[in-house]
Amino acid sequence: MTLDRLSLTTFRNHGETRIDGARHFNLLVGDNGAGKTNVLEAISLLAPGRGLRRAALPDMAGKAGDGGFSISADLAASAGPVRLGTGTQLDRPTRRIVQVEGTDVAANSLSEWLSIGWLTPAMDRLFAEGPSARRRFLDRLVLALEPGHARNSARLDNALRERNRLLGAEHEPDASWLAALETQIAESGALVAQSRARLVERLSSALTTLPDAPFARPALSYLAGGPLEVGALASALAEGRRRDRAAQRTLIGPHRDELVVTMAGKDQPAAECSTGEQKAMLIAITLAHAGLLDADRPGVLLLDEVAAHLDPVRREALFERLRAGQAQVWLTGTELAPFEAITREAAVWRVSGGAVERLG
Repeated sequence: MTLDRLSLTTFRNHGETRIDGARHFNLLVGDNGAGKTNVLEAISLLAPGRGLRRAALPDMAGKAGDGGFSISADLAASAGPVRLGTGTQLDRPTRRIVQVEGTDVAANSLSEWLSIGWLTPAMDRLFAEGPSARRRFLDRLVLALEPGHARNSARLDNALRERNRLLGAEHEPDASWLAALETQIAESGALVAQSRARLVERLSSALTTLPDAPFARPALSYLAGGPLEVGALASALAEGRRRDRAAQRTLIGPHRDELVVTMAGKDQPAAECSTGEQKAMLIAITLAHAGLLDADRPGVLLLDEVAAHLDPVRREALFERLRAGQAQVWLTGTELAPFEAITREAAVWRVSGGAVERLG
């Protein structure tokens, strides 16, 4: 299955945009601010979560519309097309609607149909930001491979939020209620942590097969914020109640996990590497992850302005790896020249002022 058709209605600066006949390579070209990244964001919303910009739903609605927006896509499959859709309505602009074949479903269900990954300029600071940014990055990579990760993460977040509320209360919290929450944190948290650890192990194995050039090869390690087993995590939470009450927050668990990245050739922390080296390591991780995508679900890779920051040797290497991969690729750029090596095999659209025109 592949993403074949995409429609945007009053989404960002797109009033009515329709993109048909997608290929393995799909290229959106246009000036800055034309709406290229908006198309990628729309595709990213065909997966669970807040999309590649992590924006609030009301901010995505176009000014020309009624306050809502809609995104729909057809997946080409041997048994016939499958239609996915998402959006909001004017009367409930903060509630996301998700549909498969016209039937309302939970947002998490989208990951059963599409595995979507992306690399954007905003991610260039991933290694310089705090651990929470890398946990979000790691969770997105996990979700593309394990759809149930979203449910486990949501259950963990809800239980942590409630436990922290009790810990911060003026009166001593009820021990039995804390125990129930800690059981929930331990059960869901162990699953979350194990999924993260499993992915890092798989990514590390894939990355060891890559050459050190032309992309800097990263070495990954997973630092767990607590025990990975249910019983051990539940015990650690119970034993830490007094300390956590003094801090008014939970100090142990998967919400304290860290993804550690170093440049293999230099054994240097990614945060201390040059901007170019950091970008190259991000690309290497993204390509390794794309290679892990489950063949039972179509993989889609969104690369925003990635070619402009690479020299010709790295661009050619990137295109070769993408060409050999199974994931459908969507790229953006301000001009065609950096994509000369793939334009003959790509579907190309010119984007201008929220309007999209097929070229060739």
